[in-house]
Amino acid sequence: MSFDDVKKIWMNGKLVDFADAKIHVFTHALHYGSGVFEGARCYKTTRGPEVFRLDEHIDRLIWSAKMYRMQIPFTLPQLRDAVLETIRANDFPECYIRPLVFRGYGTLGVNPFPNPVDVMIGCYKWGRYLGAEALERGVDVCCSSWMRIAANSMPAMAKATANYANSQLIKMEAITNGYDEGIALDDTGRISEGSGENLFVVWKGRLYTPPLASSTLPGITRLTIIQLARELGIRIEEKTIPREMLYAADELFFTGTAAEVTPIRSVDRIQVGCGSRGPITEKLQTAFFDIVSGKVPDRYSWLTPVQAPVPA
Repeated sequence: MSFDDVKKIWMNGKLVDFADAKIHVFTHALHYGSGVFEGARCYKTTRGPEVFRLDEHIDRLIWSAKMYRMQIPFTLPQLRDAVLETIRANDFPECYIRPLVFRGYGTLGVNPFPNPVDVMIGCYKWGRYLGAEALERGVDVCCSSWMRIAANSMPAMAKATANYANSQLIKMEAITNGYDEGIALDDTGRISEGSGENLFVVWKGRLYTPPLASSTLPGITRLTIIQLARELGIRIEEKTIPREMLYAADELFFTGTAAEVTPIRSVDRIQVGCGSRGPITEKLQTAFFDIVSGKVPDRYSWLTPVQAPVPA
């Protein structure tokens, strides 16, 4: 990750210089976590820079804000155009995209309503989240002692900044104990997800992933992999998964905008399958990267060109 080449940030309807993209120390979101955000990727394809499933990411941003009663002062088309404008302003052939909607500077207190709703869109260079080599050899993970958000405590379906305090605890525990990542259980003791990734299990030729009821984020890469698996004839089920299935699994992998499709080679020092990327994981990885790189046609219209269309 590098911010060195970032020139412009989009803030509340206009581009500003990177050095001028500032907020006040009394901003409500800084004190109370009152924000929602997105993470999307712009890929360098054979056709030029294109953003993967941009409308779906913005749609999730809008309904995440809705759950927290934040009215975004921009429409989906306006936010889509703002994302593309920001990438063009920074002249990035590929990048990570971070839209953020948050309660701004007004008053402090648990009641967020008196504060304005601000919107920021930034982008920056970011490679493979868990390391480039992880796409083939996999990562070592642990089951975290921290569980995911319990039902009726906070909306797990919202991509809210406050939720990621929980993610930080999971991630820090994993790193401190010598792992690359952690897997959290839900409040019933079933598998939920990683600190910032959805999880898939391959067992006896079938693919499984926890349902949204297991406090999982409705991941857009997750949805993509489900669709690609069905297309490839891989039997897939969304179902609750007991912890012990992680140790019996033939293959495990994470999905996410940052993680993309990353295999897991061990859980709690117990080797998964052959100890590296398995055949079903590899097949899905290939299908995913073939689309986002432009190697095969964009048959689902998942990619949005960054460059503005040339006037007729």
